[in-house]
Amino acid sequence: MKGNVYTLLYAFVLGTTCALLLTAASQFTTPYRDANAKAEEVLNILTALKVPFEEGASSEELLNVFNGNIEEKQRGDMTIYEYSPANGNGEVLAVVMRFAGPGLWGPVKGFLALESDLRTIRGLTFYEQEETPGLGGEIVTDDFRSQFAGKSIVDESNKAGIVIRGGGNKLINGVDAISGATMTCDKVQQMLNKAIVKIVENE
Repeated sequence: MKGNVYTLLYAFVLGTTCALLLTAASQFTTPYRDANAKAEEVLNILTALKVPFEEGASSEELLNVFNGNIEEKQRGDMTIYEYSPANGNGEVLAVVMRFAGPGLWGPVKGFLALESDLRTIRGLTFYEQEETPGLGGEIVTDDFRSQFAGKSIVDESNKAGIVIRGGGNKLINGVDAISGATMTCDKVQQMLNKAIVKIVENE
């Protein structure tokens, strides 16, 4: 009986100690995780907007570039980021907005940047995705993302939306889909168009 009590007491003390240590470790690392997440967000915003920064720049340097060139604004119920170069005359060169939605295997999140006309795509980045490597995961590659630059977010009839499909690059608002990743491309198209409709409606 005493052995059972000792075992239970030992397990309780050990479990409590481990829980306290894990909690303390989590609280200690939270600021670092938050800082890394912010740096990743800033990097993606700057990349989508094509804001120049030094290759290999530190988190602090990226944040300085961001704070000196980017201003957060509200457009309807959307948060957008305006790019107005610090050495310019206050002119807004481009804006960027978040997009997100369910991918094939998990959430997909990124930033879509538009030129100042709010009709022409400037850049596109993905900062979270769990798609199949070599297939849907190719959405993060330069080959796929670079197709969007210069494309319109409206078609010839001024209807908001882009098209991602085979041969889509022939359209003013279209890009080629990734071979073998039709479902991922369809989902990316849906989440991008949801953001595009919002920006057009709140222009």
